Amino acid sequence: MRLKDKVALITGANSGIGRGIAERFAREGAHVAVNYLPGGNREADAEAEVQAFPTAALAVPADVSNRAEVEAMVKAVVAKFGRLDICVNNAGIEINKPFLEATDAEWAKVLGVNLFGSYLVAQVCAKQMVAQRKGDDLGGKLIFISSVHEDIPFPGYTAYCASKGGVRMMMRNIAMELAPYKINANNIAPGAIATPINQKVLNDPASMKNALSEIPWGRFGRPDEVASVAVFLASDEAEYVTGSTYYVDGGLTQQVTLY
Repeated sequence: MRLKDKVALITGANSGIGRGIAERFAREGAHVAVNYLPGGNREADAEAEVQAFPTAALAVPADVSNRAEVEAMVKAVVAKFGRLDICVNNAGIEINKPFLEATDAEWAKVLGVNLFGSYLVAQVCAKQMVAQRKGDDLGGKLIFISSVHEDIPFPGYTAYCASKGGVRMMMRNIAMELAPYKINANNIAPGAIATPINQKVLNDPASMKNALSEIPWGRFGRPDEVASVAVFLASDEAEYVTGSTYYVDGGLTQQVTLY
């Protein structure tokens, strides 16, 4: 088990890619804190999720765009497990709206969760990692879940693309600043992954045909395939890897950039 006894916090981990990463980390021996946005059935879903893990786990609510809630979340994780080794910034939203019709509130909401939220969670977690570091111990791992749309335009989703492009540059800068503390920062850019956020496309044969025509591998990816890369980046095997983006997209980015 590559993450045995490590403590990992994963934001937006009660569904989709985040859930896939949380489940895989637990199978690799990590103690996982599953973050979810308060409201609806999300608390019950997150509690049921962590109960099924083979390791000690925690379901913890927080709006990642709210500093007080993020600080309380990290404090709860450390109170339960004594430390924090891995942070996966996965929480994200998108709003489909033509550029000429997008509102300030919609822009602020998407950037607030995707970019500011990633900054906020990473900063609070990194401070904890620095505070707990002793001697030559590895400081920690910061993993950002971005998107191929940090590179590929996506008409109708300008705020989303801007936020993901910002995450990539932020990660690269963080990697340089935190290297002296031996905190690795890396980015995973998924392409089309079969998750609830893509359910509308998955249920529409015409949309699926169009989407698959752009993916050299000829299918949508799975959350566990993103999780496999996350496990590597979270493990000691990736000690010398920092400031990098890993595409999990079946060749989509290469296909699009050919033209």
